[in-house]
Amino acid sequence: QVQLVESGGGSVQAGDSLRLSCAASGHSASSAAMAWFRQAPGKDRRFVASISWGGDDTHYEDSVKGRFTISRDNAKKTVYLQMNSLEPEDTAVYYCAARLTENSRYYYWQTYEHDYWGQGTLVTVKA
Repeated sequence: QVQLVESGGGSVQAGDSLRLSCAASGHSASSAAMAWFRQAPGKDRRFVASISWGGDDTHYEDSVKGRFTISRDNAKKTVYLQMNSLEPEDTAVYYCAARLTENSRYYYWQTYEHDYWGQGTLVTVKA
């Protein structure tokens, strides 16, 4: 079992930065591939970024490449999403997700591939 708790959301102006955190707990948390998804009002939950449990392999949705960076600190069992140059279109509830895997280089980007989810943190970007 893995429990996930997101934090760091808030309301910012376009062009500002935010860093989201996802704290994981449970004895398997360090061997989980992690990802961030987001869900805007009235839209489906969509992939943002993912990272292998080894931390060396990452994958991003095209619209956030060059602006967002996913990273992790396995000693702290925490995954981060650094978001720069935020745009109003980034407004959404951001969810952290985990998938246990034996391969330190695997990452996943589909919602159905993740077994554990956090409760979400709201990010609002004003024009």
